[in-house]
Amino acid sequence: MSIENRKYTRVPSRLRCWCEGENVTVYARIGNLSEGGLFLRTSTPLTEGSRAVVRFGGDASIEAQATVVWCRADAESGPPGMGLRFEVIEGKRLEDLRKLIQTETQAPKGS
Repeated sequence: MSIENRKYTRVPSRLRCWCEGENVTVYARIGNLSEGGLFLRTSTPLTEGSRAVVRFGGDASIEAQATVVWCRADAESGPPGMGLRFEVIEGKRLEDLRKLIQTETQAPKGS
């Protein structure tokens, strides 16, 4: 997906995320994050189109249903992982996500 087609601006992130789906749980680093979804760095991505639950943030306080919209293997350009689109995320969780994105935007680049 080209950047021009993105609805939300993505910010680099070094947070970690629990991702549960397809009878497997992955704990991995978030490569980038937005209100619409995230890129999860993992060499064992779920299959495209599968649904998952992601949890991240302080004490895994942000939880969202997500769908895998694309996967990238080791041999392809860029780090391996998967792009996840959040389904419904609203209320306090959306507010917490926006605060977290703001915090990530302000974080020192090498941290």
